[in-house]
Amino acid sequence: SVNGSPEYVRYSCEHSLKRLKTDVIDLYYVHRIDPATPIEDTIGTMADLIQEGKIRSIGLSEASVQTIRRAHSVHPITALQMEYSLWTRDPEKEFLSVCRALGISFVAYSPLGRGFLTGTLKSFDDLAPDDWRRNNPRFQPGNFEKNLQLTDKIKAMAVQKNCTAAQLALAWVIAQGEDIFPIPGTKKLKYLLENITAASINFSQAELQELDLLAPPDVASGMRYTEAGMNGINK
Repeated sequence: SVNGSPEYVRYSCEHSLKRLKTDVIDLYYVHRIDPATPIEDTIGTMADLIQEGKIRSIGLSEASVQTIRRAHSVHPITALQMEYSLWTRDPEKEFLSVCRALGISFVAYSPLGRGFLTGTLKSFDDLAPDDWRRNNPRFQPGNFEKNLQLTDKIKAMAVQKNCTAAQLALAWVIAQGEDIFPIPGTKKLKYLLENITAASINFSQAELQELDLLAPPDVASGMRYTEAGMNGINK
């Protein structure tokens, strides 16, 4: 369950410091918003942790615009983390403009669509039996095949740009603004190096317009989380 109470915030920070074997954490997130605890109480405790020298800055994840504003009024928020990619463009509706108005950096998680936009998956059966994505609506049979159509278009454009589909998808996120920081995950060094190279890829205005047409908002088939997961975001 989500717990944003002052007691749990402090408990979590103390234990994070111990596990990380450090005296201070640069950026400490409220990963999900606790609807049972006023955000002012959560952020107020985090502000105390800054005064105590235990954290340096505060981040929010998957918070509503109202919550962002309320939190920022207690203590400046450094970063907002949300899912953002060529198949998840929800932040463009209002979150990016609010962040820019308040001077909050935007951290884009799952910029590769949880691996789907890399073009390496061909069918639902490519997912291991214990792969949690088997329960994700966008990877379910039916949605999977429809979403492959987007991946095929990205792969085709990547060939024109002499890069991989993953690099193109990452480069697109980076191109959306200097205040946007994608955080792709990988377990292999070769993909880490591939991701780093994506930062050197540039787009012409015509190419960006082409990508807007290829991957318009709401292009993905299926929700980005299960119904239960969707109930836990934008609070």
